[in-house]
Formats: sequence, C-alpha cells, structure tokens
Amino acid sequence: MARNSRYCAPYRRRKEGKTDYAARRALVRSGRPRVVVRNSLNNVIAQIVIAKPEGDRLVISAHSRELARKYGWKSSRGNLPTAYLTGLLCGLKARSQGLKEVIPDIGLNSPSKGSRVFAVLKGLLDAGVHVPIDEKKLPDEKRLSGEHIVQYARSFSSNAEEYQAKFSKYIEHGLRPEDLTEKFAEAKKEILVAFKERR
Repeated sequence: MARNSRYCAPYRRRKEGKTDYAARRALVRSGRPRVVVRNSLNNVIAQIVIAKPEGDRLVISAHSRELARKYGWKSSRGNLPTAYLTGLLCGLKARSQGLKEVIPDIGLNSPSKGSRVFAVLKGLLDAGVHVPIDEKKLPDEKRLSGEHIVQYARSFSSNAEEYQAKFSKYIEHGLRPEDLTEKFAEAKKEILVAFKERR
C-alpha cells in the first residue's frame, strides 16, 4: 500500500502484466508500422498495426485458422510450421498493399531463440517484408518445415498406443505426422501461388 503522498499506483494493464508501457512508447514513437505477434496454445495471430492519436489502426491481419480454411492446412494451428506459414501469409498481404517494412512488437513474449514468434517474423522476411531482427534468433529451415515433429513421431513407431495419444489431433484431421514436411511444402506453395495470381 501507499506509504506517503508521492506514491503513484501503476497502470492497471501494467499491474496485470499485460502491457510494458516503456516498450510500447518506443514502438509508437518510431512512427513505423509494427507487426504484432500473439500466440495461444492453439492459434497464432500476426497483425500489422499503425499507431494513430485515436488508437491503433489495424491494417493487415493473418490468423492460423485461415491456413485451414483457405489453404488446406491440417496440422495443429499452434506449432512452429503454422507460425511460419501465418507470418508468410501476413507478409504477402502486406506486400500486396505496398508495405515493405515493419518493426516487431512481441508484447510480453520472451524473445527465446527459435520460438514461434521468430518463426512468424521469418515468414514475413521470406515474403519480402523487411523486419529489423537478429538472424541468429530465427529458427532453422528444418524446424520451420516440421522436421523435428516428424522425427518425434517416428520415435513412437514401435508404441502404437503412445503414438495415438501424442498425435490424436493430427490423426483426427486426417494427417499422419510423418507427412508433415510434405504437407508444409504443399501449403507454402499454395499460399505463394495464390498471391502470385493476385498480382
């Protein structure tokens, strides 16, 4: 509690651990569009927003659900390959609207090397959008394509019960986890072709 008259209560969102106001101020004052990356257990969202005096204006949005609806993606919507494809989709939408550069806004996410946040940013880079970021933080190509998931699935090949328990969602959507890298390549190609045709 307050001990003297100079005590100043922190902003509610800061107290709840939702907003780092010092970081947000620096991002807003840069005057550049920022890519806001947010992850949940089952989804990845990438949005490009521009700060305005009346509030943030959403310019472009890409959601991992779009991959399933429009591009036939059957894998989990919260894994690393999905994060990359969501970033690629967002980047291609940005390029189609003439946006060539954004700055990352990862919120209160921990900037861990190779995480889903950086997979989204790698997707933006591959789409041709410049994002000022240390390349060492980005996941390698094998992890982006889901090779690590394929290897993990193969390690359970002798234990059908364990395999079924670990990959039930994949099987439910008609996808063998061992085929993930091929399905990733197909989805990526489909996204690129769709945006090539729009030009």
